[in-house]
Amino acid sequence: MWIPMLGLTALPHVGGVLGGIITRKEVKTWYPTLVKPTWRPPNAAFPVVWTGLYTGMGYGSYLIWKELGGFTENSLVPMGLYGLQLALNWAWTPIFFGAHKIKLAFFEIVLLTGTVAATTVSWYPISRTAALLMVPYLAWLCLATTLNYRIWRDNPETKEE
Repeated sequence: MWIPMLGLTALPHVGGVLGGIITRKEVKTWYPTLVKPTWRPPNAAFPVVWTGLYTGMGYGSYLIWKELGGFTENSLVPMGLYGLQLALNWAWTPIFFGAHKIKLAFFEIVLLTGTVAATTVSWYPISRTAALLMVPYLAWLCLATTLNYRIWRDNPETKEE
């Protein structure tokens, strides 16, 4: 059972690494030009926080997978919601940092946050531990959604963006 545990725990990090490649350049060039609220976390906090969040959600997905006997008919909703939120999570960085579409990124992160909430609710009856592993992620997304909104509000997009 070590291979599924390691694989499912590591899976979210794939998008995190790819997103980090996009973000690395933009954090030095485009992102500093934006007006941001004073309460935003420092740039150095983001990779540390996301490492913990990706690990927690990945391990939670393993607990659900294990409890439901793998990818079965019973796992369709909880693992389907998880897969959807993971895809939405991975899509946010290319939208915000890659395409500089702040408004679109805001609506995307709202959808992501709702999907994470639905995933967490669907996991709770199966594994409270897995659901609780999603709570810090949900809390961080609430902060990130608010930050995305403030950046959108305070930085009107131009037509060429």
